[in-house]
Amino acid sequence: MSIATGTHPALVLNADFRPLSYFPLSLWSWQDSVKAVFMDRVSVVSEYDFEVHSPSFAMQLPSVISLKQYVPLNRRPAFTRFNVFLRDRFTCQYCGGRHLSEDLTFDHVIPRSRGGRTLWNNVVTACAPCNLRKGHEMPSKLGLQPLRAPGPPSNHQLQENGRAFPPNFLHESWRDFLYWDAELDE
Repeated sequence: MSIATGTHPALVLNADFRPLSYFPLSLWSWQDSVKAVFMDRVSVVSEYDFEVHSPSFAMQLPSVISLKQYVPLNRRPAFTRFNVFLRDRFTCQYCGGRHLSEDLTFDHVIPRSRGGRTLWNNVVTACAPCNLRKGHEMPSKLGLQPLRAPGPPSNHQLQENGRAFPPNFLHESWRDFLYWDAELDE
């Protein structure tokens, strides 16, 4: 069976068979995964029932690939808006509401106008109404307190938080690799 362009991404696993990232899920296009197979950078773990072919060659499309060389995670996650949202699980740290990323902002617990800095320990996820309500005031003056004390997350914490947000598409061949280290029910 032939393939429609732009479909059939491959789940990319590190050499230890863990996904490189849970959120966003580490996926490569079918073109990139086929190229990596030919360059001998990955091993094919599972395949789709679809193939690509040329006049002289046919290949099943990889659905799961693992890198041959282990890629160590950075020691500390980058301080980005997205990682702040992921650390806080896309939850406003003042009202506890869960939101889409486009409905969130980050708030300086100690406002910059009062000497607060843009650091892991002073930035939390906030919805627009709470951020507007807080303004340039100290949270304690308004009876607000972040649900969790802000601080730098570990890579492990971000990976664990990312697992709570499954992607829109999950191929059945990916399931064993996405949740293999989750606790099993008795």
